[in-house]
Formats: sequence, structure tokens, C-alpha cells
Amino acid sequence: MTQAQPGGAAPVRGDRRIVLWRHGQTAWNLERRFQGSTDIELTEAGRDQARRAARLLAALRPDAIIASDLQRTAETAAELAVLTGLEVTHDEALRETYAGKWQGLTHEEIVERYGDEYAAWKRGEPVRRGGGELETEVAERAAPVVERNLEKLPPGGTLVVVSHGGTIRTTIGRLLGLEPRTWEALGGLSNCCWSVLGEGLRGWRLLEHNAGTLPQPVLGDDD
Repeated sequence: MTQAQPGGAAPVRGDRRIVLWRHGQTAWNLERRFQGSTDIELTEAGRDQARRAARLLAALRPDAIIASDLQRTAETAAELAVLTGLEVTHDEALRETYAGKWQGLTHEEIVERYGDEYAAWKRGEPVRRGGGELETEVAERAAPVVERNLEKLPPGGTLVVVSHGGTIRTTIGRLLGLEPRTWEALGGLSNCCWSVLGEGLRGWRLLEHNAGTLPQPVLGDDD
């Protein structure tokens, strides 16, 4: 049942939930290479991670699954689709940040060659890493995809979004209404871990972050 808000505002659509799930491990993750929009497949360990996580997430009885169209996210999402019988909707707007010259470089190579640029990014400044996208541009393409798919959910429904660490972080920041310079404070996601947003009268709340087990209800968080 939807809840009316004071002042004639639009009603909340029944405590919907968003699960933002990062893809499984790739060879480039192991080598600490910046993948960005490069299309890299999962390792066998990554496939195992996806199968394990899918068994947990299937217990949430999701209503819809959307995913980036890159191999690593498509393979991850497919494991959940098998268990739930849901069709995965792929959208290139959910891809990882395009990072130009940074893509394919290791962390050490990026710091060595683009140290000032890297430091500015870590300070929260708007930086086109490697000449690529700004974090705000990533959020502007990804968050609307999530919002459009939310409109298809029933009250109390759950949407699983299978994407990439950077894209998930910026999307969470945008949906929570945080200032872009603070998005880094959300921290990264481990391979095949997820974050959960829950809907309330005042908008979205971060319920779980970098979780690898079933989300648990928060009891008495204000006392």
C-alpha cells in the first residue's frame, strides 16, 4: 500500500528496494588494472563468486534485473536470472566509467604517469581521468536507467542492478542526493558484493554497503 505524503506530494511507492551488485572477479581485477569500459570476462573464480552471490540474492525474490552490457556484468547477472527465471535487461548506460588513457594501466602505472590527476580525483575534484568521463556524467547516464526501471516495480518490489564499482558508487551518490565531492566516502565494493537502498518517506536510504550476505533489517537505529 502506498503512503501519502504531507502537502500533496507524490506518494511513496511502497518501500521499494534497490540492490546494486558489482560483477565477479576478472583477470584485470587481480592485476589491479583499470578496466573502465574495456570488455573483460570473468575468471573461473569470478563465475564461482557470481553463482554463490546469486543463490543469496535469489532469496530476496527480486522483481527485475538490469545490467551493464559488458561481459563481466552480463555473466554475473545471468547466474541470478537462471535461479529466478527473470529476463535480464542490458543497458550500456550502466557501464563502468570510460577513463581514456587510464584504461589497461595498473594502479602503480596510473600514479606514476598521472600522479597529479590521480591526487586531484582522490581529493574529490571533478577530473576527466585519462581524458574520459567525469563521475557526475557517469551518474547522469546510469541513475536515470535505475529510476526508469523502478517505475515498473510493484509496491515493495526489489530491483537488482548489476554494474561496476565506480558506476555503482556514483549512482548511489546521485540517488541519495549527496554532493559529488563526497561520493568517494562511500568506499569501494568487493567483487560480487552489493549495496542496498531502501525507499522511505524522505527518499532513498543506504541500508547495506559492500555486503556479501543477505541484507538484514536495521532495528532501533535511532535509539
